[in-house]
Amino acid sequence: MASSPSTVDYILEQIAQAGSVYARKMFGEYAVYCDTKVVALVCDDQLFIKPTAAGKAFLGQVVEGSPYSGAKPYFLIPGEKWDDRQWLTQLIKISAEELQ
Repeated sequence: MASSPSTVDYILEQIAQAGSVYARKMFGEYAVYCDTKVVALVCDDQLFIKPTAAGKAFLGQVVEGSPYSGAKPYFLIPGEKWDDRQWLTQLIKISAEELQ
């Protein structure tokens, strides 16, 4: 099932203060970028953050999931956490800083 553009738009609105954020559609799903780095995927209307040590430390208890069949595990962020703009922005910022 493909993700809804409105889901991606909402996530981008929530993390707008993290830097230059945008999404690109790939195979019906979306890659989320922060300052030219892929930091997350939106698949099946779920948010998957690329795993980093800093992201894991920030999250504390981590829930992992695979965004698509055969993918390495990502951090799965539950929908109720999306509403906390500051928290989600901070997670994106610290994840982007650690990614090359």
